[in-house]
Amino acid sequence: MPDLNKGQQKMNWQSATHFFRPRLLDALVGYNRQRLGQDIAAGLTVGVVALPLAMAFAIASGLKPEAGLFTAIIAGFLISALGGSRVQIGGPAGAFIVIVYGIVERYGLANLILATAMSGVLLFLMGLFRLGSLIRFIPVSVVIGFTNGIAVLIMLSQVKDLLGLKIQSMPADFFSSLKVLGQNLHTTNLAALLVALGSLSLLIGWMRLGRRLETSPYRWVGMVPGSIMVLLLATLACAGLSLPVETINSKFGGIPSSLPGFQWPEFSWDSARFLLMPTLTLALLVAIESLLCARIADGMVGDRHNPNQELMAQGVANFVTPFFGGMPATGTIARTVTNIKSGGTTPISGMVHALTLLAVVWVAAPLAGNIPLAALAAILIFVAWNMGEWREFLLLRHYRLPYRMTLLAVFFLTVVFDLTVAVEVGLVAVCLTFIYRISSLSRSETVGLKEQPALAGHESSIQAWRLYGALFFGAVKLIEEIEDKISTPVLVIDLKNVIYVDSSGADTLMHLIETCRKKQVKLVICGLMHQPLDIAQRSGLLAHLDGKLEPDLPSGIQRAISLSMSQDR
Repeated sequence: MPDLNKGQQKMNWQSATHFFRPRLLDALVGYNRQRLGQDIAAGLTVGVVALPLAMAFAIASGLKPEAGLFTAIIAGFLISALGGSRVQIGGPAGAFIVIVYGIVERYGLANLILATAMSGVLLFLMGLFRLGSLIRFIPVSVVIGFTNGIAVLIMLSQVKDLLGLKIQSMPADFFSSLKVLGQNLHTTNLAALLVALGSLSLLIGWMRLGRRLETSPYRWVGMVPGSIMVLLLATLACAGLSLPVETINSKFGGIPSSLPGFQWPEFSWDSARFLLMPTLTLALLVAIESLLCARIADGMVGDRHNPNQELMAQGVANFVTPFFGGMPATGTIARTVTNIKSGGTTPISGMVHALTLLAVVWVAAPLAGNIPLAALAAILIFVAWNMGEWREFLLLRHYRLPYRMTLLAVFFLTVVFDLTVAVEVGLVAVCLTFIYRISSLSRSETVGLKEQPALAGHESSIQAWRLYGALFFGAVKLIEEIEDKISTPVLVIDLKNVIYVDSSGADTLMHLIETCRKKQVKLVICGLMHQPLDIAQRSGLLAHLDGKLEPDLPSGIQRAISLSMSQDR
């Protein structure tokens, strides 16, 4: 009896954890010292890589640098501990810069906290209701379009610090940004420009050096992140030469050496009620970025992530982090790839990465205050250039016009207007294109009665049509065209090559029945199989057809009816 109770308790526990089961639980099975050592080493490496990026993303988003660090620590730990991927690293990402900056400019910091927390709730619900696989249906043209658009906007946002321009605040929209930059070009700081160009050159050179040393005994040199080398050398150069450039200390007053406490924002409902679209945009972008990153990681490690669990983990992280001074977070491709290449095998490495950043905040926060903003701008421009799929623009000539138009439209709208508008227009355009293509695959043709033994000899009294493809709302014109061409006492519709009928198609067939009844035309619909037969039964279509199978029909038609009904069964 006790054994039975234990078995029952185990089954109850498994069912309770079925809908929320972090990958960490499975990864710990068979865990050993060797894997722990690999995860610690990988986590330390990723933590070093994430340090400059976290600060740079926060500053570019109009926030203080510690917002990026707190996000990488809190959200990074939660995403790894609760996520559905073994090796994915979470934290702030460049894709959020444009959205976060716009929300802060229009609605204020308090409403950014609210929008981020609301997006977390939405993400958790998406995972809870098993919607993770639906993200894969977003077309690649939309993803490439807004990714390249975001990359352009990130680079544009860094021109101010790259040139050291004396601008208090940058506007959120594209044309206003260009106008403000143009009006302040005369305030260019030559020292900041030289620091930025030197940092950018070092990043590019370090990346190329690392590739050349991959197969040499000195490949360990390439394991040192280029961004860390840039921060060290740029900070030493500015301090040693006393260059007049803006630093984190001069702009933000330094970085706190401890984590913030819980803070409840004072937001206004008048502003908060306009946050629906920014919230949806944040949730959609987190879902796309994290699941795309997880798929890339799966291909590198030969694993398969749980998309629904990953969405729930992203939801928890984005709900908790903003109340502790953080910003939106998602899975990050660059840091995840670094984790894999550094030997990370389980979510432990992601948790170590977060703890590494926490140690940096406690120990080295005063030193980080001397980092020049021009160096961080160079790092962000380098990241933005590498996140863009620029080669896709050159390959557009190989694709059809709808693909080209969708990609370019999403790119243009992302840059000039808003990411939310771009994604909405892109998805609508793709849906319309898909509907058009599917409807063009559906067709109808007349059936030669001489070729049909069951109908031979009735050419003057029978009109027969055969339909192909899907009979849905985009292809109901096929039935309407047949309806306009009725010219015989008997009409036969062969649907055996129709694979799908939706409610609009069934309604159109019902209308055809009514039209034939008014014109006193005998209607025979044959060949209904699988899904078309099922919807015909559920919509009551078959009940209306049964009245049309009258005994005084020609014997050839009766044989055709008998044949079709035997096929249906």
